[in-house]
Amino acid sequence: METFTLTRREAALLLLSLQERVDRTPLAVMQEAWRRTHPHALPPVFEKILKSHKPDGLSLTDIVSLGQRIEYTHFSLTGAQNWVKRDFKEFLGSPRCGKKYSFEQAAMLFIVEDLKTCLDFESIRSLFHILFGKPDDDADDIIHPTDLYYTYSSLFEELDKNDDQLLDVSGHETSLRNRDVLMENTIVQRTSQYVEKHTGLTEGEREALRNALIISLVSVQAAYFHALSRRYMNATLFLHAKE
Repeated sequence: METFTLTRREAALLLLSLQERVDRTPLAVMQEAWRRTHPHALPPVFEKILKSHKPDGLSLTDIVSLGQRIEYTHFSLTGAQNWVKRDFKEFLGSPRCGKKYSFEQAAMLFIVEDLKTCLDFESIRSLFHILFGKPDDDADDIIHPTDLYYTYSSLFEELDKNDDQLLDVSGHETSLRNRDVLMENTIVQRTSQYVEKHTGLTEGEREALRNALIISLVSVQAAYFHALSRRYMNATLFLHAKE
């Protein structure tokens, strides 16, 4: 069966649609993703969401199943359980929707999966405290987790116009200039443009949000290279395996 994956933007749209915060239904989002990849069967987690019509949350197993469908991720149930029970317990430890986790908590798990590519867990926790404040109080968030996840995944797709998983850079005589500097300047410029629209935030909050978006974009780029590295390592181990 053909592999079916979601882009991060599609995963973020699905979470937002489940909260009825966008004008697309969960069905429409999943159908669009399905058509893009032309699978032969709908993934079980999608079927479960469709059958429940308007779920109020997701089980950890469902979150992991959905996360494993996101391109260039390395989700595992064991890892997610460790995050919930230990590493990010203050943010993810208690399901907020009965026995299920909220869509905001699901977004946090997806964000952790991306950020751990570049940051250690202590740094991620510190960033979460800055962005989300008190774990049980959404009112003090600089940005909600689903909005953060949607924003940086959308920005990544905008900056990857040819869909090769590499952020595009441009500038005068690009071939003669340092590509790393051009990439950083491009990311900083685009994230700054987004943050400028948030006039209700303080200067410090806008700076924190911009930096969080920069970190997230770089982490998604790094996730691609990590996945590429794992693929070639697995191929090497397979080719040199002894009977």
